[in-house]
Amino acid sequence: MKDWAGVGEAYAASYAALCAGTFPVMRDAAGAPAERSLLDVGAGDGTLAAAWSVEGWAVTACEPEPTMRAVSRRRHPEIEPVAGALPDLPFADGAFDVVVANFVLNHVVSPRASTAELRRVSRGTVVATTWTVSPSWLWAEITERAEVEPFMGERLPAAEDFERTPDGFARMLREAGLERVTVAEHRWTWNARPEALWASVEGGVAGAGALYAGLDAGDRRRFRAAFDVVVDQRRAGGVLPLEHRAAMAVATAG
Repeated sequence: MKDWAGVGEAYAASYAALCAGTFPVMRDAAGAPAERSLLDVGAGDGTLAAAWSVEGWAVTACEPEPTMRAVSRRRHPEIEPVAGALPDLPFADGAFDVVVANFVLNHVVSPRASTAELRRVSRGTVVATTWTVSPSWLWAEITERAEVEPFMGERLPAAEDFERTPDGFARMLREAGLERVTVAEHRWTWNARPEALWASVEGGVAGAGALYAGLDAGDRRRFRAAFDVVVDQRRAGGVLPLEHRAAMAVATAG
């Protein structure tokens, strides 16, 4: 699995905006806040925790990575993030009305145990997302053009993995004990700024960042040249309109 240590600033400058693309459909799925409590698991730089708070939820943000918590604390001082990681969250059974996990279950070593933990701390609803079309397709194109070896991250064992489709996500969640699971695929376009994309690479974010960190100077030059070519080909004005898709699941926790 990808190591996210130390990437808080780079993530906040890049992928935080992409991952926030699921917020409108997650918000609709959660319903009206009505003085209910919400736990944001894997809250990252706090972008979505702050958005939930603006909507009127009593929000608790939980994030294991110290640099992510530091960015969140600086940008959203009204929310003090709690240190904690799946599959062992520091909360009592049924502590929250709603528990959300945005692009978290695709980064844990045990998706089913982690899902069961989301279920444990929720007394109402669990909302979770996972990629069906992730940013990796863009970096695969750049990697191939640069003629460097692709990043081969650690894969989950077959018994832990799940099919990265809406149906596959739903099956995994049901196997973990969630009930009345519904999953829909959400599509959106991230109008990415090239400088934000490159900040993610240099900052070590996700697979592309891990790949770049391991390249020698010559390969880095080729990777940057390939990046510039792809940006020029895909640019629309000052941004790259990149389509992404995610499976969003809503389930009861009881």
